[in-house]
Amino acid sequence: MHLEIVTPEKTVFSGEVTLVQLPGEKGSFEILHNHAPIISSLKAGTVKYITKEGITKNVEINGGVVESRSNNIVVLGEFI
Repeated sequence: MHLEIVTPEKTVFSGEVTLVQLPGEKGSFEILHNHAPIISSLKAGTVKYITKEGITKNVEINGGVVESRSNNIVVLGEFI
């Protein structure tokens, strides 16, 4: 899967991942390979992702939105 984490000013991360955990407004959720299409608002919390090399990374956000479609995930966030 390809993940992009962006702000209006810059790209925070762009690369291949195996898992993304997100702080949804109605609860945390994960996106894995071949996930159904989704658009969701995000609350303040931690976006966790695992790169295809197996490295776990965390990014703190103040909120935002995520769209996932055809194994392409875009997180547009407000960052701490």
